Amino acid sequence: MADKRPLNDVMITGEQNYRSIDDAIGSLVIDPKRHKYPWYVMATLGFLGANVLAATVTWLVYQGIGIWGNNWPTMWSFDIVNFVWWIGIGHAGTLISAILLLMRQPWRNSINRFAEAMTIFAVMCAGMYPLLHTGRPWVAAYWLLPLPNIMGVWPQFRSPLMWDVFAVSTYFTISLLFWFMGLIPDFATIRDKSTGRVRKVVYGMLAMGWRGSNRHWHRYEQAYLLLAGLSTPLVLSVHSIVSFDFAAGIVAGWNITVYPPYFVAGAVFAGFAMVILFAIPLRRWYGLSDLITLRHLDWMAKITLATGLIVGYGYMCEAFYAWYSANPFDYHMSVYRRYTGGYAWAYWSLILCNVVIPQLFWIPKARRTESTLLIVAVVVNIGMWLERFVIIPMALLDSYVPSASQPYYPTFWDFAMFAGTVGFFTMMMFLFIRFLPVINIFEVKDLLYKILGGKAPPLPAEIPAGAGE
Repeated sequence: MADKRPLNDVMITGEQNYRSIDDAIGSLVIDPKRHKYPWYVMATLGFLGANVLAATVTWLVYQGIGIWGNNWPTMWSFDIVNFVWWIGIGHAGTLISAILLLMRQPWRNSINRFAEAMTIFAVMCAGMYPLLHTGRPWVAAYWLLPLPNIMGVWPQFRSPLMWDVFAVSTYFTISLLFWFMGLIPDFATIRDKSTGRVRKVVYGMLAMGWRGSNRHWHRYEQAYLLLAGLSTPLVLSVHSIVSFDFAAGIVAGWNITVYPPYFVAGAVFAGFAMVILFAIPLRRWYGLSDLITLRHLDWMAKITLATGLIVGYGYMCEAFYAWYSANPFDYHMSVYRRYTGGYAWAYWSLILCNVVIPQLFWIPKARRTESTLLIVAVVVNIGMWLERFVIIPMALLDSYVPSASQPYYPTFWDFAMFAGTVGFFTMMMFLFIRFLPVINIFEVKDLLYKILGGKAPPLPAEIPAGAGE
């Protein structure tokens, strides 16, 4: 299928048909030979990182959160920084899956599956931090739930921290159901193409008796759209609620009304950068460049640029509020903590990473060059982590009681736990690539059907194994 259309119209390239799509995607699950040394290297690194996480959490539970650098007045530090960062990473998956589905955007079809997986694993990483921050999660987690008890103690529903519990748990549940629902037809495809009995049984159970009948497709589409409708407000609500943890406080630099949209834009900004970071190696290592095309990369870069501009506007609003409000505490925090002082490097580094460098995406060639996309994606994720560092620990350095103010220094265990969650996330993503279809098979087939004008592609007599590489 030699395509001469403009870039924005090309979503599947190469000589493709239904069988070649099955071979290109399904063989990643069925044929272990498709996974070469890059997969083993990344999975091993992820496994080592997960072991670091397990060791850190074990020592933390045994010793207490004193092993972190938290102090008074910086009671929130790396734990809440990483919580907000990981929640943000998961936002791109929900936006790609739910909002773009409801808007009938076909370019989502090749990237929604692993973006949804990123959401699940990122929320798992995020959920560890607030639980462990309580010090005794086996006790504290119980009191976060509105369960009847003889003491008559109930959660404080007026607290944004309480809203976090319900928002994040709802977000994880709906995202998991949405992800599994989309996998059911592809589980059936893997079941039908597998030769081993164990694989047939496992994927047959996961397919839940899927036969591809009209009744199955009708119920599937109804349920999928319903879950998309439930997921859509979560994109806006979850990180808005996370921002209320700060905006509802009286800490200098926090109590500003721009935080909800500013946090949501920042979450999508970081999330799309992470999707780019996984999409490019995926299409290169597994020969999926015909399915994850330059058009997909171009669109993701455009959304990254747009959300980055919104984030930059949020930085301008913060600076304006600090000046125009004439609040001496806000002014001091901005001028003597962010713009100058010992932590100014973090603020100006985030401006470089989140505002200056993403402007490269105004150049069409930069949006379609893999090396440039990878570099900007890494820089954006570093910048968004620095943003959360600037917002949380740096704002807490100065108390309203001057004698209580003291600097904050993270410890080895702060860095170890963050590195461990990165390793756990990487391990889970590469296990997902190994055992589940990384691209939505039936949606790509449906897209090919529409590209061909409603005609089924021809089936050649023989297609070599691994077609599409």
